[in-house]
Amino acid sequence: MTLLKRRIARLYDTLEATWESKATERGIATSLIVSFFLALALIELSRLGMLPDEGLLGLVPTNHFYAIDVAFSLFLIFEIIGLIFGLATSVADTAGKQLEIFSLILLRQSFKELVHFEKEPIEWSMDEPEAVEAVQLVVVDAVGALAIFALLGGFYALQKHQNITSSVDELRQFVHAKKTLATVLLFIFVIVLLYGGYELLQGNTQYPLFETIFTVFIFSDVLIVLVSLRYGSTYHVVFRNSGFAVATVMIRLALAGPRYLDALLGVGAALFAIGVTVAYNYVTPVLENDVKARAERAALIQSEGNESAEKQVDDTEPSAM
Repeated sequence: MTLLKRRIARLYDTLEATWESKATERGIATSLIVSFFLALALIELSRLGMLPDEGLLGLVPTNHFYAIDVAFSLFLIFEIIGLIFGLATSVADTAGKQLEIFSLILLRQSFKELVHFEKEPIEWSMDEPEAVEAVQLVVVDAVGALAIFALLGGFYALQKHQNITSSVDELRQFVHAKKTLATVLLFIFVIVLLYGGYELLQGNTQYPLFETIFTVFIFSDVLIVLVSLRYGSTYHVVFRNSGFAVATVMIRLALAGPRYLDALLGVGAALFAIGVTVAYNYVTPVLENDVKARAERAALIQSEGNESAEKQVDDTEPSAM
C-alpha cells in the first residue's frame, strides 16, 4: 500500500509540475483567448444565418455576450484543476481557493445576465421587467463577489500554518495521502468533464458542472478530515478542518439556491471560514497549554508516587548490624 501511494505521489508531482509550468500557463491563456474569439465568430455566423439548424452548431446563440460565458466557464475549469492540485498543501488554503472560485462564479453569473439584453449596444428601461431583474442580479452577484474577495484577504492573513503531525515521517505520509486523494479527484473531474461534453453534444446546455464538482469537494473535504485523524486527533484541528468542510457545504448550497440568496450564502461561507480561523487561533494555544499542564501534573504525580514507593521500601529494609 505504501509503495502504491508513493507511485501515485510521483504521478501527482509530475502532473503538478507540468500544470504549474510557464508553458502550460501560456497555453491556458492562449486557449482562453482563442475560445473567446472563436465563440464570437460562431455567434456572428449564427446571427447571419450561416450555420446549420441541426446538430451542435444549431445550438449556437445569437447574442454576443454568450462568448463571455464560454471564456469564463473555461477559465473556471482551469481554476478548479488548480484547486485540485492544491489539495496536497494546506487545508486552509484549499478552503480559500474554493471561496476564490465561487467569487469567480458570481462574476460569471453577472456577465451571464447580459444575455437578457436583446439589443446591442445595451439598452433598457424600467418598463422592461426582465431587464430590470437582470440589472439587479448583476449588482447582487458583483457585490457578493467583491465582498468575498475582500474577506479572503482577512482569511489568508489570519492563517497560522502548523503541522498536525508529530514527526517528519508522519508529515510525509499525510502529504502522500493528500496527493493520492488529489490524483483521484483529478480523474473524477476529467470524467465529469467528459460527461458534461457528452450532454452538450446531446443538446443539454444546462449540465450542472460546477454544482457536481463542488458536491465531490464536500466528500473530499470530509475524507481529508478522517485521514488527518491518523496523524493528529486533537480537538481543535478536527474542529477547524470540519468547519472548513461546512464552508464547502455552504458554497454548494449557494450554487443550488435561488438567485439573490446565492451571493449571501457565499459571503456567509467566507465569514464562517474566518470565524473558524479566529476561533482556532484563540483556542489552540489555550488547549495546548492545558494539555501541557496536564502532562506536567501527571509527571509530578508519578514522580511523587515513585518517591513514596522508594521511601516505603527504605522503611521496610532491615537495618545493617
